[in-house]
Amino acid sequence: MSTKLSKEQLAQLVAGDIAAGSYVNLGIGQPTLVSNYLTAEQNITLHTENGMLGMGPVAVGDEIDEDLINAGKIPVTELPGASYFHHADSFAIMRGGHLDVCVLGAFQVSATGDLANWHTGAPDAIPAVGGAMDLATGAKEVYVMMSLFTKDGKSKLVPECSYPLTGVGCVTRVYTNEAVFLIGPDGVRVRETYGMSFEELAARMDTPLLSSV
Repeated sequence: MSTKLSKEQLAQLVAGDIAAGSYVNLGIGQPTLVSNYLTAEQNITLHTENGMLGMGPVAVGDEIDEDLINAGKIPVTELPGASYFHHADSFAIMRGGHLDVCVLGAFQVSATGDLANWHTGAPDAIPAVGGAMDLATGAKEVYVMMSLFTKDGKSKLVPECSYPLTGVGCVTRVYTNEAVFLIGPDGVRVRETYGMSFEELAARMDTPLLSSV
């Protein structure tokens, strides 16, 4: 058990878990940080749904080109061999099963891997589905990066989602500042914890947890 992870440490952890040679989409929010920690040795090809393959890390300083952005409107860099294409072709990549991994944010993830990340159902909330449904159903694996607890202390990893679903049974891993969870047919397994013990974590959650130890 180590201390709770920062957003940057969490992004580095996710980056290190992506298999070499993978084609990957990084969702809006925390997942965009992952691009900063991918190594040349991994040979990862990043896809962004607004029409680019071969995206590099987030652009800073003189690297910024306002015409070169990801789906979250964040300036990015391009790697050698990068290509650009129509929005429809980009969605064909997503829907056609050509992505090995997508990394998304979430409002809730269920114990069976259901994903809710586009709408809280609140009357004044603005729905923002974007390409999340296409990614959740089209990618071979779906990783989620999120804070584990809401501001009032409730877990976002739940027995059953109460928010409108983005995808059903699609999430395989959940990365949070306090723990990494693996979701499989046997349930939710805790791979590692940060800042608390397995027992302390289990006591704060309604979802039954399996230990990897």
